[in-house]
Amino acid sequence: MSPAFGAMEVEHYSKGVLLEPFVHQVGGHSCVLRFNDKTICKPLIQREHQFYETLPTEMRKFTPQYEGVVSVSFEEDEDGNLCLIAYPLNGDHDNLENLDNSDCEPKSKLLRWTNKKTMLLENEKISKEWVRQHRKEEKMKNHKLEEEFEWLKKSEVLYYTVEKKGNVSSQFKHHNPWSMKCHQQQLQRMKENAKHRNQYKFILLENLTSRYEVPCVLDLKMGTRQHGDDASEEKKANQIRKCQQSTSAVIGVRVCGMQVYQAGTGQLMFMNKYHGRKLSVQGFKEALYQFFHNGKYLRRELFESVIKKLTELKSVLEKQESYRFYSSSLLIIYDGKERQEVAVDSDPEDLEDLSEESSDESAGAYAYKPTGSTVDVRMIDFAHTTCKYYGEDSVVHEGQDTGYVFGLQNLIDIIKEIRDESSE
Repeated sequence: MSPAFGAMEVEHYSKGVLLEPFVHQVGGHSCVLRFNDKTICKPLIQREHQFYETLPTEMRKFTPQYEGVVSVSFEEDEDGNLCLIAYPLNGDHDNLENLDNSDCEPKSKLLRWTNKKTMLLENEKISKEWVRQHRKEEKMKNHKLEEEFEWLKKSEVLYYTVEKKGNVSSQFKHHNPWSMKCHQQQLQRMKENAKHRNQYKFILLENLTSRYEVPCVLDLKMGTRQHGDDASEEKKANQIRKCQQSTSAVIGVRVCGMQVYQAGTGQLMFMNKYHGRKLSVQGFKEALYQFFHNGKYLRRELFESVIKKLTELKSVLEKQESYRFYSSSLLIIYDGKERQEVAVDSDPEDLEDLSEESSDESAGAYAYKPTGSTVDVRMIDFAHTTCKYYGEDSVVHEGQDTGYVFGLQNLIDIIKEIRDESSE
């Protein structure tokens, strides 16, 4: 549960930053927002916040970099658009300013309040306006959102054609349905609470997709158990059922979301968690194959790197005493954008006039080659993580998280099978 951020703590702050949907979110239910090109933010959950602040050194390369906390409020701009604005915490102006937010400041008015009383009056005024003038309108919007969500659940695998004109990545932000769903739901939740609470803490994290022009993202729910120790009996039963009816119980991993650029057709493919839950072990393997296939060929050059990183992560987690990463996800990310590279004995200056539209055959000595061949592997989502070092947890676990490690080993084995079968 995201704690409220008291009004007293926002009496002094600099300009706010307009938060936008993070368009490469492919799974999860918590809203992830774009702070700037290199930073994202999400609602602060105390347990996850504690994890990032006490993270073992050897695990840092496998998690997003933690960059602090901001205060987020739900506001209405001059045009009546509802938006989320981030402000630095009291006495923490430098933290926000150092994050280079020049490209994402609100385009409308600068929202400034002089003291707590003014802020509360402003919130009260806005809330009454919503109730009085927009009740009918909001009911219609809520109904539409529910319809869109039901459509999303039924449309578990979606394809969108990317326009040929312009940069591929510039067209990307209009297409991801899952990130838009999460963003709309977050706005709705905060709007409903605006009269009683309109200051929330959000944590700032590294944007893992920022280094890629067209990020291909695979979100895997890891482990044989998903419910936390503090889960209600109803929540526990629900999570156990999901695991038993999916590949989680069998191999300790299931698809939670996927985003892949299909270079062959110029389409973006999205797979959501509802489809991932239905997959058999063979279906899971086929989904992995699809993730590494760009519509023209299998990206075989990525296999060794991802296997190496997964193996290293497995070794690190085997040494972590008492940690349990319930409901945590693992992201695998690579760049789907291709570029042309010149042959070794060719003049690099010849590349200047080459068109990206040319094919392998017509390019002669020039051929498409992925931009870098780097793959990133990171753990995310630690809202239900527990460890004996936290102190206040009633349940204390010993040894390694065997369910997570089991899932990692099976993931490694399946990727190796795909690699070996594709080379035959």
